[in-house]
Amino acid sequence: MARVLSAVGDALRLWWVQVALVFIASRVVATAIILVHAAQQIANPWTGASPDYVAFSGFWDAEWYLRVALAGYPTELPVDADGNVGENAWAFMPAYPFLVAFLALVTSVPFQIVAVWVSIACAAGAAFVYYRLFATWLPQGSAVAAVALMLFNPISPLLQLGYAESMHLLLLGVCLLLLVRRRYWAMLPWIVLMSFTRPSGLAFALAMAGHVALRWWRHRRHGEPYPRRELAGSLAAGVVSAASGLAWTLIAAIATGRLDAYTETEFAWRRPYVGDVPFVPFAPWFQGGAWWAEWNALPAWVGVVAVLVIVALVAAALLSPWMRRLGADLRIWVAAWFVYLLAVFFPQSSTWRLLLPASPALAALAVPRSKWLVAGGIVLGVVGQWMWLGGLWAWHEHHWTPP
Repeated sequence: MARVLSAVGDALRLWWVQVALVFIASRVVATAIILVHAAQQIANPWTGASPDYVAFSGFWDAEWYLRVALAGYPTELPVDADGNVGENAWAFMPAYPFLVAFLALVTSVPFQIVAVWVSIACAAGAAFVYYRLFATWLPQGSAVAAVALMLFNPISPLLQLGYAESMHLLLLGVCLLLLVRRRYWAMLPWIVLMSFTRPSGLAFALAMAGHVALRWWRHRRHGEPYPRRELAGSLAAGVVSAASGLAWTLIAAIATGRLDAYTETEFAWRRPYVGDVPFVPFAPWFQGGAWWAEWNALPAWVGVVAVLVIVALVAAALLSPWMRRLGADLRIWVAAWFVYLLAVFFPQSSTWRLLLPASPALAALAVPRSKWLVAGGIVLGVVGQWMWLGGLWAWHEHHWTPP
């Protein structure tokens, strides 16, 4: 018996065992929350009342991924009476639905079931990849705690629903891990695949620009090595990121015959809020802040000030001592992602979901090695999961806030 207990104790000290246990615990909690909300779900546009887990996981954009898998992308865009492009499949990248469709075909398992299992498998892979990333700067215990904070974040249930976020998070982790290890040439295929899973190529190109600028500055100022092969590889990664970020726009234009096919498709989701206003980079957040303020019977300037406060808080967090412990590359990525969102995204109910690529920043809470801080972050994450699923994912009568 003593030997068995000793062997168990030795196993529990292994990093991969700890990560696996954290992942399993996070999925048990998320599954329980999902099942409770599914049991309470009223009849909705997708299912009857109290759907099972798989049916509940197929709400909202999961249906769009199914459409892509079954019918591909339209060559003629839907337009309304005013000539505005309506919501359509071009807003959804192909890597996830095509992978799920292929696995469903070869296994003869329904698409919706495969979609859930692909998301769970990618989430599991992401847990191990991000541990290796965090272990670059943190000791084992803190790196495991950082993974736990990510896996128990407020939108964690999304990692096991029929969305592409799990797959994207995994691919982003692979790219970041290769980046910090300076394996630039190995990054290239992963960057392309990531960019065709969720729109992120332009944000990663911005991060690569920051990475190259920092390495060049350190080389010139402090004499840090920056071999020509690494310089060429890092520049290539940036170019491939930018090209991948623009490629879907070009593909949509060729397929539909409209140069603005992709951008107009994306705008279709914001027109119910602000109408057919012209797009100006960095304006949407301020437009959204004003809209949400007025919707809550507040002056528009209150929303604008709120956006400025959010920007200031994000900048302060990125400059905090805890965040600096996580290394420049991770901070550059998080900053690039926030700049990208600020430039192109209109804040709405799906904002919380779009913060997921910045969730590695939660590792900063594990830097002080305070068990209470990590435990508090996990508890708040679980409470957030309940609120997110109940308030955004679960469908309510007259619901207009998709997750």
